[in-house]
Amino acid sequence: MPAEPITPNTLRDWPLPEPGAGKYGRGQVLVVGGAARTPGAAMLSALAALRVGAGRLTLAVAESVAAQVAVAVPESGVEPLAEDDGGHIAVGAVAAIVDDAGSADAVLVGPGLDEPDGARDLVAHIAEVVGEDTKVVLDAFALGVAADVADRLEPLRGRLVMTPNSGEAERLLGRPCEDDEADALAIAERFGAVVALADVIAAPDGRVWIKGTGAGGLGTSGSGDVLSGVVVGLLARGADPAQAAAWASSVHATAGDRLAVQVGPLGYLASELLTEIPRVLVELGR
Repeated sequence: MPAEPITPNTLRDWPLPEPGAGKYGRGQVLVVGGAARTPGAAMLSALAALRVGAGRLTLAVAESVAAQVAVAVPESGVEPLAEDDGGHIAVGAVAAIVDDAGSADAVLVGPGLDEPDGARDLVAHIAEVVGEDTKVVLDAFALGVAADVADRLEPLRGRLVMTPNSGEAERLLGRPCEDDEADALAIAERFGAVVALADVIAAPDGRVWIKGTGAGGLGTSGSGDVLSGVVVGLLARGADPAQAAAWASSVHATAGDRLAVQVGPLGYLASELLTEIPRVLVELGR
């Protein structure tokens, strides 16, 4: 099946679901991550979800920084996660998110996690605590451990999105990766997930899209967290996994292109992408 380029017309012909009238109608998002040293990653993802129109947000972060995060992101509810002596999310922390995960329309796990044992435990149990129709995004450190618990992710086939970088793709496949399209398809087939890898979006049924925009300035700290936040926000609004990944990849890249003109091709910040995202959506008619 030949890859389809993602253009503005492609997206206009693939319109997002109409947003609901209230915050619950626009979807509930849960972002799980934010170890004590890296809460900003989860915050970037969370704010990106709101910027694409998600209605209700909960952030689950390390208990030692939960109060500060609640002040920094007043739009969000905050759930403290158990942590170890090093400030890493602890094994067993999933117990704190059972209620929020069960009621969420979309859950993102990964941004700001920084230790394998706690991250692996979260990923291993996430399918057990989310609702039957909840869509799940795995990003960052969650992708580094997902291959270790692949069997535990089986219930999420068809409602899972993965946003790996090249190193995480190699971890997911257990081999070197040299061809983004082939590798994205291999991950999609293995996990039953829609995969956004570099410029490629691949679905488990073999469909592939190629992002045609975005420059080197997106290769900056926090940029991937913004992308995963856009994905989970669109999922919460009702987009299916392939649509959410394709739209998110294009919106993220176009926001970067705008900043490349306004600021420079390098040097703009991931947090600056957040303010451009709603403007890009307006340009695309959504």
